[in-house]
Amino acid sequence: MNRTLKEAAEKTQRGIQSVEVAGRILDALARRRAPVALSELAGAAALSTAQAHTYLVSLTKLGLVKRDALTGYYEPGPLSLRLGLMFIEQQVAYRVAAPYAAQLAERIGCSVAVCVAGAQGPMIVRYERGGSPLHVNLHIGTVMSLQTTATGRVFSAFLAPVELASMLQNQGFDRPRVGTDDPASPDSPDWQASLDDARLRGMARSVDTPSPGVSSLSAPVLDAEGRLQLALTVIGPSGTMDVAWNGDTARALREVAQSITEALTQPSQTHAL
Repeated sequence: MNRTLKEAAEKTQRGIQSVEVAGRILDALARRRAPVALSELAGAAALSTAQAHTYLVSLTKLGLVKRDALTGYYEPGPLSLRLGLMFIEQQVAYRVAAPYAAQLAERIGCSVAVCVAGAQGPMIVRYERGGSPLHVNLHIGTVMSLQTTATGRVFSAFLAPVELASMLQNQGFDRPRVGTDDPASPDSPDWQASLDDARLRGMARSVDTPSPGVSSLSAPVLDAEGRLQLALTVIGPSGTMDVAWNGDTARALREVAQSITEALTQPSQTHAL
């Protein structure tokens, strides 16, 4: 009897190997910014291409993976996105920020994005559309560039160095380039100066970049220990959006970011959500 129970316990602890292998494939997929070829996924999961293909067929049927019909490359599927959002929506910072983001978008008439740290970079997890149309495709799941967006500069300025280094590597900046002339490089004096400016102002700004005709202001939301939890980014047409550092939009954004930060420093309130 005891031997039977012991064998059953050991079997339970071992789990199901095929599920664990599928998990390795999904993990490899999550670490890539762009769609991935079958051979690359197979190598990352320590499988032959034939084995990886078999798993990917099932994962695609479940919606955990999506395969591009033209290129044959793989990327996370709709079920993966829903599961990820379910996890994020349980986080206290997100639950506090969500209603504030909706109120801010209504108040200023511009779109507002809530962005959190993802493996590939700052990712939009909530997007409140404003009244002004934008000629740019932003949506839940969009990953923001660390170098060319206001959101990216906020994360670069306030995120922990270890997390930032991982994001930079996943966005193609995996080697130091000392003395580079590229002002958008993480190693350039101009780039470091832009981060110092964001820390000083508590905000970053992009005008007509990376998309012409679209501008943005982004502010960090910190917890009681000063750790970056998320960023709030206001996005609007350059011709109508107030992008002044002390303009109405900037003041409204700072007020909302500060309100969320203050809420996160009061455990009795956040625990009751």
